[in-house]
Amino acid sequence: MDTYSFLRQLADSWVLLMLFLFFLGVIGWAFRPGSRPLHDDAAQSIFGSEDAPRACNGSCATCACAAADDKIGDAR
Repeated sequence: MDTYSFLRQLADSWVLLMLFLFFLGVIGWAFRPGSRPLHDDAAQSIFGSEDAPRACNGSCATCACAAADDKIGDAR
């Protein structure tokens, strides 16, 4: 048996089986009991440090908000 035939037979049988078992293991690990709090925490982590946006009072010297409000007011 030459090398190519041996590797082809190995890939067609045992490596395919190992990859399928690895796939099942990853799926089983993701859906294991007790992992839901971890997944919920990961899903909400991007919102954890979000502060409410502050309203501009137009008091800073280089306030672009007041100029933008004037342009919007003129367009109305």
